[in-house]
Amino acid sequence: MNFNFLSPVPDFVLAHNQLLSPQALGRKLRIHSAQKGIPDLEGVTIAILGVLENRNDINYLGEEFKLNDIRKSLYALYPGSWTTTIADLGDINKGESVEDTYFALKTTIAILIKKRIIPIIIGGSQDLTYANYRAYDDLIPMVNIVSVDCSFNLGDSSKPIKNNSFVGKIILDEPYNLFNYANVGYQTYFNSQEEIDLMDKLYFESYRLGQVSKDITIVEPVMRDANMVSIDLSCVKGAEVSLNQKLSPNGLDGKEICAISRYAGISNKVSSIGIYEYKPSKDDEITSMLIAQIIWYFIEGVNFRVKDDIFLDEKSFQKFITLVDTEELVFYKSNKTGRWWIEIPFLSEVNNKLKRHTLLPCMHQDYLDACSNKVPNRWYKALQRNSL
Repeated sequence: MNFNFLSPVPDFVLAHNQLLSPQALGRKLRIHSAQKGIPDLEGVTIAILGVLENRNDINYLGEEFKLNDIRKSLYALYPGSWTTTIADLGDINKGESVEDTYFALKTTIAILIKKRIIPIIIGGSQDLTYANYRAYDDLIPMVNIVSVDCSFNLGDSSKPIKNNSFVGKIILDEPYNLFNYANVGYQTYFNSQEEIDLMDKLYFESYRLGQVSKDITIVEPVMRDANMVSIDLSCVKGAEVSLNQKLSPNGLDGKEICAISRYAGISNKVSSIGIYEYKPSKDDEITSMLIAQIIWYFIEGVNFRVKDDIFLDEKSFQKFITLVDTEELVFYKSNKTGRWWIEIPFLSEVNNKLKRHTLLPCMHQDYLDACSNKVPNRWYKALQRNSL
């Protein structure tokens, strides 16, 4: 197996780890060390992967960064009642060019996903999401991305890729594998009206910060439908993070970003997650601890995954049919978890990407809305995307 791109976790971090309680998370990880090399991945469910690449940050001035403080914070936490085996594979260093780093990341993620291991990527600039997306080229036909971010990052796709324009590249670069892009927590004043209009035109989903803060549970069905998740730390409000990390007085608080990460973990579909735009400061304990807790909650979520989306046994679900105008909407509710889905019909006249009835995760509220003759927004957008 080719993991030549990976450099081990530094010895001083491992020495720090040895001083922790035997019950601490760091003492239970399989860690890539200079002494022992890459750990055995047999039985591993989750792998932590650092990427020391930030050259496509629009504000890049040649600064280097390390992830040692994040590892120290994460290792010191105590695990929950978990059954998953977790590895820390160390870091992918900067390549000769950014494209080399992308290639290394894409290759490593693809190997891990094929082995049914979920990579947690801790990165520099968020354009690494593009490499994460490209890892799926030979794995699945269509990819759903959820970005937790204050901006859409559509940018000008005719220009070289940057951390504020990588989504435009994902949409327009071949092969075209993107089915849905959903943004969670955007702040309107950080996005041009053209970008907001384009999101609508492409029938992508977007949830404003106010919507998310008012009812965090709207994020759960969005995550349940995601293959990969990208978190930009700039979505967290300035009061919650270290000096270099501060972007805006408004944003998600620590509790909200951890809840969102847990929803990503619970999703049976999410097979990779990245946390990006880490900018260390001298007073950095707060940001590194926040990232450690975001990772902790994702792992917690993975440990609570329940297979409730295979509707073959009629005893495992309830089916509800309702009429909205002339449209018959079919809902399913899992008896095991109480989670809801809505059926997207097959459009025979369209050469569509979904060759069968597809179930879209939704909320109980969507069913109540349909009963009140109101078309659920997620269902409408999915149907329109499917017709494009």
